[in-house]
Amino acid sequence: MGVITKISVQQKRIDRYNIEVDGSYAFSADEAVLIEFELKKGRVLTEADIEVITVRDGVYRGVNTAIQFLSLRMRSKKEVLDYLKKKEIEPGAWDEIMERLETMGYLNDEQFADAYIKTQIQTTEKGPKLILRELKEKGIDDHAASLLIEQFTEEDQVEKAAALFEKQLKKFKRDSAFLQQKKAEQYIMTKGYSADIVKKAATAAEPDEEAELEALMHQAERAHRRYRSFEEREYRQKMKAALYRKGFDLTDIDRVIDRLLEEQRGDE
Repeated sequence: MGVITKISVQQKRIDRYNIEVDGSYAFSADEAVLIEFELKKGRVLTEADIEVITVRDGVYRGVNTAIQFLSLRMRSKKEVLDYLKKKEIEPGAWDEIMERLETMGYLNDEQFADAYIKTQIQTTEKGPKLILRELKEKGIDDHAASLLIEQFTEEDQVEKAAALFEKQLKKFKRDSAFLQQKKAEQYIMTKGYSADIVKKAATAAEPDEEAELEALMHQAERAHRRYRSFEEREYRQKMKAALYRKGFDLTDIDRVIDRLLEEQRGDE
């Protein structure tokens, strides 16, 4: 038990006050808490009083802290609770803070998940599996998320995956069409699309025969520099093995090898 001997405004927060009990700093409180508990000089406080006041102050601080956090963008309940923990808000105040935020309309996981899915569809390359995984990490119920993700239609998924597929093919244009497709498919899978969607996206891409020949020539010239000093029979074996491993057609490989050997003979 003690007596409040001084109440002073904090230098950096004029809405918060430092409370001294029996001449020593005891705790700080929001202005609203000061009014609610009628804290003033000469007021006698027990340890239980201080504990109740501290929890109540935690509620005020927590609500204000959370609202500032939510002012930047929508958040899930889990994100807000994690933020309160990070800001060292008293654990005893968490439930009331979350309840107040819900009552005030700041927290609604279903609305958050719906908005999050729409934003991801419109602004990112992510597929439904990746979006669902991120929602799970944010504490959204699996069943609710699964229902909401249905707005990401198969048609939209195929369209986005096909665009990704074309972009990846260009990125690996020095590889054979076979390797290009495999690498593109693997990448799209990591973005959260199903195998069925990836297959449909790959089917939508038209093969580029000219690009395939250009890639074959690029790889063949590199291999040629390594094996050109070999006897022709061994040269052909090594060239075929090297280019076949990269996914090129054997008929095309033979044609390119003949061309390179002919050019080499002309240079000799």
